[in-house]
Amino acid sequence: MPGPEKRKYAMAIEHSNIDYSERIPNNVDLSGNRRLQRALESWQPNYIKWWQELGPDRSTGFDVYLRTAISVERDGWANFGFVKMPEYRWGIFLAKPDLDRKITFGDHKGEPAWQDVPGEYRAPLRRLIVTQGDTEPASVEQQNHLGATCPSLYDLRNLFQINVEEGRHLWAMVYLLHAYFGRDGREEADMLLERHSGDADKPRILGAFNEPTPDWLSYYMFTYFTDRDGKYQLAALAESGFDPLARTCQFMLTEEAHHMFVGETGIMRVVQRTCEVMKEVWSEDPKRVREGGAVDLDTMQRYINLHFTVSVDLFGQEISTNAATYFSSGLKGRYLESRLDDDHRLTDSLWPVHLVQDGRIVLEDWPALTAVNERLRDDYVKDSQRGIDRWNGVLESHGVDFRFTLPHRFFNRHIGTSAGINVSPHGEVISESEWQAQQGAWLPSAEDQAFVGSLMNRVTELGKIAAWIAPPVRGIDGKPWDYEYVRFN
Repeated sequence: MPGPEKRKYAMAIEHSNIDYSERIPNNVDLSGNRRLQRALESWQPNYIKWWQELGPDRSTGFDVYLRTAISVERDGWANFGFVKMPEYRWGIFLAKPDLDRKITFGDHKGEPAWQDVPGEYRAPLRRLIVTQGDTEPASVEQQNHLGATCPSLYDLRNLFQINVEEGRHLWAMVYLLHAYFGRDGREEADMLLERHSGDADKPRILGAFNEPTPDWLSYYMFTYFTDRDGKYQLAALAESGFDPLARTCQFMLTEEAHHMFVGETGIMRVVQRTCEVMKEVWSEDPKRVREGGAVDLDTMQRYINLHFTVSVDLFGQEISTNAATYFSSGLKGRYLESRLDDDHRLTDSLWPVHLVQDGRIVLEDWPALTAVNERLRDDYVKDSQRGIDRWNGVLESHGVDFRFTLPHRFFNRHIGTSAGINVSPHGEVISESEWQAQQGAWLPSAEDQAFVGSLMNRVTELGKIAAWIAPPVRGIDGKPWDYEYVRFN
């Protein structure tokens, strides 16, 4: 093997395995850059302080059966074992490098992927990284109280797993800021710990990450709908011409799949239990179902309506010059960019965009370059429908006629061309008076939230589960669902 090729091969192997002997576990040869290592080690105590103050509440002494990354190879990348919170080893893991990777879209299509930040794209690239990084600790803050009302040890373990991985995803973005953006990057990394979800003075950047997650039904909706937005944003960034960002997001996507699984199966288990209670009380009437201790299907539909629309807002404006610039510059691509059958430059391409015209919703072709956000949203909507179909499959298997639906993408929107326009879940433009009269039937009311909250009682006995949710079909890592996933010391 020639010398240069041998060095490339050695570099690829080095980046596959994760070194846990370091103070900050990593596969980026952090010890080879002492200045960067010292900077990150100085940030680490602030992170631990943030975790102790705003991370999972009352979890310090628990041994939790957690998944820890040991490699970035596709097979056998994770190791399961008990970890005492908060002694989880957060670190910096980038996917294995493609040594011949080329940029696949935009004005720089065909050029070698960038290993350093192009000077002309420094500001927008930093903005993308900061915005993504800001969502990671925000979700931990939104969920930090949920351990007090967990429906089972299985669910408590999944909550903690997601929390520690969101924390690691924060580390991933902080590494990029420190390693590639100098003083500006270090200041932005500090700000990621200074902004807090729902804080009146220093809120998180995106609106959905300032919303409360008051109960476990909201949590399952969040992990299904909002983490699914994360999947598409990360997938778009994984196409970036800036190779360190692309590789970072590629590995983050590996962990993100479990987060969406928790949401999808969590809601499915709530639906399953509701169907069982409807049989027990011989009624589908919401009042009787609630009296039986389950969440009625109408309330679940209202929660779907809320969380779907809040998440749809995260994709931004339907027509966006910023998104066009990100794409043309090679900073952020589309979902599965390399599999799309076009020129990957979008110079003359069109894409259908939803707009409101003359009091009705229409589809109108716009330049695909400025409609990149809408295309990503289209992919998201199709993907979200798959979960709806699976939940409806549970209803069908129990002989229940009710069916869940996704509301129209313009329902309850606060960002985009329909912001400020009243649209029903069925996609009809309506008056303000009709909206005021009907929104209680479409979105969770204070009464709905109070009822769901009344079901949230902590269950941590081995083999026990809350009465409003069914147990999972299977457990984690081949273990039974009623395994002792969390040990209290």
